[in-house]
Amino acid sequence: MGSFMSKHPPAPKDDDNSRVTQFHSAEDWQSHFNESKQSTKLMVVDFSASWCGPCRMLEPFIISLANKYQDVVFVKIDVDELRDVAQQFGIEAMPTLVLLKQGKEVERIVGADKDELEKKILKHKATHGSS
Repeated sequence: MGSFMSKHPPAPKDDDNSRVTQFHSAEDWQSHFNESKQSTKLMVVDFSASWCGPCRMLEPFIISLANKYQDVVFVKIDVDELRDVAQQFGIEAMPTLVLLKQGKEVERIVGADKDELEKKILKHKATHGSS
């Protein structure tokens, strides 16, 4: 079975070299989220804001992780742009990184803890089968 990412063109990325997809509409996010429920791939959702200093400091690290772990889906959600999505996940502080598998939250990291993020990615990506 093909990747759930192949059914729809990816949302525009702020940086063409980035493997981190940023959603600009709740409808696009919901479509992507619904498709992800059918995949065993780990998805890392970075809830951030343009005014958040720690978010900006974490961004290059997340991009490097996305390039390093190409079997993991990385998504960025601006909480000011998609307030309803942030509310749906109960986001209260930025950055918050939510790790999802088949649409279910398996881990949540609040704050810019790089080591913890990579540790959790390794833990959860290792437990997936083929998609």
